Amino acid sequence: MMYDLIRSYAEEGKLLHRTLSSIYEHLPCFFVAEQKGHVIGTVSLHILDKDLAEVRSLTVSSQHFGLGIGKSLVCAVINETKALGVQTLLSLTYQVDFFKKCGFQLVDKEKLPMPKIWKDCLHCSKFSSCDEHAMTVHVL
Repeated sequence: MMYDLIRSYAEEGKLLHRTLSSIYEHLPCFFVAEQKGHVIGTVSLHILDKDLAEVRSLTVSSQHFGLGIGKSLVCAVINETKALGVQTLLSLTYQVDFFKKCGFQLVDKEKLPMPKIWKDCLHCSKFSSCDEHAMTVHVL
């Protein structure tokens, strides 16, 4: 189930917790990798404004690491971002090397549009000492 995979990453402090209600509310924004009817990966696309979108809730089950599932999910989000005409895709992440392989580059968090970027961060336990890296890729 999507919720279980996202919850396990959130419990490890690797991404923000999503309630089951939030997942259902944003279900059309999700891409899911499945194998034999089981969810083995998730990612969602969140549109922040006409020029900026964000990769969220990227997960891959530990049994499926190294198979290209995460990269395939990010590519699906990049393609959707292009199709929607949004210029830039953002990731707030601990996985710098992974996102570099997907074409993202490190950017200064301070130069991002704060009210849009940080509204979810207000609920994070690391809000006052955020150690995530901001990365972007220009898709158009």
